[in-house]
Amino acid sequence: MTCLIERSHGASSKFVVASCAATFGIFEQEPVERLRAAGCEVRINPYGRPLTPAEIIRHGEGAQVLVLGNDHLDATTISALPELRMVARHGAGFDNIDFAELTRRGIVITNTPGANREETADLTFALILDLARMVTQSVNQLKGGVWNKIPGRSLYGKTIGIIGVGSIGMAVARRAMGFGMDILGNDIVQRDEAARYGLLYTSLNDLLAKSDIVTIHAPLTSATQNLLGARELRHMKDGALLVNTARAGIVREAALEKALLSGKLGGYAVDVYEREPPTLSKFFDLPNVLTTPHIGSATFEANRRMGDMVVDNIIAFKDGNVPPNRVTAVDRVKFS
Repeated sequence: MTCLIERSHGASSKFVVASCAATFGIFEQEPVERLRAAGCEVRINPYGRPLTPAEIIRHGEGAQVLVLGNDHLDATTISALPELRMVARHGAGFDNIDFAELTRRGIVITNTPGANREETADLTFALILDLARMVTQSVNQLKGGVWNKIPGRSLYGKTIGIIGVGSIGMAVARRAMGFGMDILGNDIVQRDEAARYGLLYTSLNDLLAKSDIVTIHAPLTSATQNLLGARELRHMKDGALLVNTARAGIVREAALEKALLSGKLGGYAVDVYEREPPTLSKFFDLPNVLTTPHIGSATFEANRRMGDMVVDNIIAFKDGNVPPNRVTAVDRVKFS
């Protein structure tokens, strides 16, 4: 049964913050209380999932600020919110919003850069270890009454290829160094910090050909859409593992399915989907495919950091100041 979001139709003098983000104010209440103490009326997403455009319009009616998680905000939805003055991302990327339309309308945009860097890197390595040592398969078999020691593979001495060596990719490299792995990276920007972890930059083709494990940490842009298709997956080592905690659209799903069913890929782990909750293809039932419900930032600590950064941005804007994490058309390239 579909329920409607409850709204209060307050006076126009109220400063209304409508949070569409599924986890803002859920794990930690303090950020919401800070907003209320600052004189804001706060509406919380009651569903625990991204809102549809129609739900965003209902939820955001009369609001000056929208807090967005993985909700999609297009030009049509924006035009239906005439009082909107600010969009505060509860996250870093902008592939889910019409940045150009918001900018054209003079709507201030902010984000929370780096707030979930360590947590996403932690999850990435949890998925890598699970695939390599077949942890989930072993657990499921034992719970089903089957005693079977499935041989996995060691990480020590293996090569990990990191596609997108930004703050999260670099955090993954730091962890890989601790496991004694050789580290390759591919990015349009080459950071001096990489040398500290023994990361060597190389071409995408070279990375794919040499890596035992490939992990994706690039933003979704026109350049990275379907970056890994049939040709790229064929270029990978036989039996290599692929992990995606970045964005779903970077891997072409049809090619991924073929590579898994043929045995070309030894395993796949994913935390991100084009729509949430997703409708999973049949190949996601394969025992060497791991799926998690976009939990890269789902820790109490990361959620609190993100929430506090969102509140800092909103209160600064409400008080007539420049938000500390305002993103303009000039510098959005860092996050997209």
